[in-house]
Amino acid sequence: MKTAIVMDNGFEELEAMGPIDMLIRGGLDLDIVSIPGTSVTGRSGVTITNVIPFDGYDFSKVDCLIIPGGPHYQKLEKNEEVLDLIKTFANEKIIAAICAAPTLLGHLGLLKGKKYTCFTSMNEDFGGEYIDQYAVVDGNIITGKSAAACVDFGFAILEKLGGKELADKVKESVYYASSN
Repeated sequence: MKTAIVMDNGFEELEAMGPIDMLIRGGLDLDIVSIPGTSVTGRSGVTITNVIPFDGYDFSKVDCLIIPGGPHYQKLEKNEEVLDLIKTFANEKIIAAICAAPTLLGHLGLLKGKKYTCFTSMNEDFGGEYIDQYAVVDGNIITGKSAAACVDFGFAILEKLGGKELADKVKESVYYASSN
């Protein structure tokens, strides 16, 4: 399955790199897509280069869209192309959002009737059921709580896309023991 992680400047590095690493270890095809262009800088100043520019990227070939949290979520919420993309993936494919990013789904009404998690202080009445766990999967929507949840969130995505056996194999390879 093909995945894409979309970021703007100000993304949370740990929330991006944790899932990226778990998916690559699992052998999944993953593209890092940057709204600013060929590089993107996180909230702590770490810059990722040689990424694929958002403009012109073909999301029709992607099965799962991943959105890390961090202050960039405010930019994403003002970007109509990103919001349309989120709606498409939430309705037709798989979407994974962590920390502040699930609020984008909530503000679009995509968490109504769903179980989800997000950064606790950002939880609003999204019409679903907030679950106080590191990662929550409800149908095609995967949500993560915070930077501390990045590994569990990555494994939830890996299991959804590649199956439990693959996720367990990668967990074993990194000596993973669940914190939940």
